[in-house]
Amino acid sequence: MNNFENDITKCLEVLNNGGLVLYPTETIWALGCDATNELAVIKLTKLKAQPVNTKMIVLVATERTIMRHATQLDLGVFDYLDTCSSPTTIIYNGVIDLASSLLGEDNKVGMRITNHLFCKHLIKRFQKPVVSTCANIYGTPIPQNFNEINPQIINGVDYTVSQENLGISSTGKSSTIITWEKGEKGIVVRE
Repeated sequence: MNNFENDITKCLEVLNNGGLVLYPTETIWALGCDATNELAVIKLTKLKAQPVNTKMIVLVATERTIMRHATQLDLGVFDYLDTCSSPTTIIYNGVIDLASSLLGEDNKVGMRITNHLFCKHLIKRFQKPVVSTCANIYGTPIPQNFNEINPQIINGVDYTVSQENLGISSTGKSSTIITWEKGEKGIVVRE
């Protein structure tokens, strides 16, 4: 048994009830919710005070989850991801069965297969994708560590993961985000 079982159990309870969690990823501290629950996504958007339909990414634990949600998937993307040395989020086309406010009118969403020990355990046990958006108020700087997170964010979530015993810590840097079009790496949205 890992040393963050209590945090996993509490996060699962919150996620299953449409709540919000504050948790570390391999990149940044993130706000998260059930990516299939429209009301939870709206609640998260309100906490961040961001415009509706502002793009957020989704974390998954396996390639299989991406295949379940991306209808226009080129399997070559997985070969590309195997060559990436840093966390990389791909914007997929034709995404289904996620909260509509994540997709916008273009039915696209960025998904990242997480390698963060805590996140991977959480998402595998939750058996659904989890939203992962920086733990900031919209338009303010991205916190580089937990101590920089606005108290309004901390007080607005239903559960905050303990800062101790997390295995792999966050780097404070966002992932690279790219598009994937017709079998090729497209535009680098953010590095």
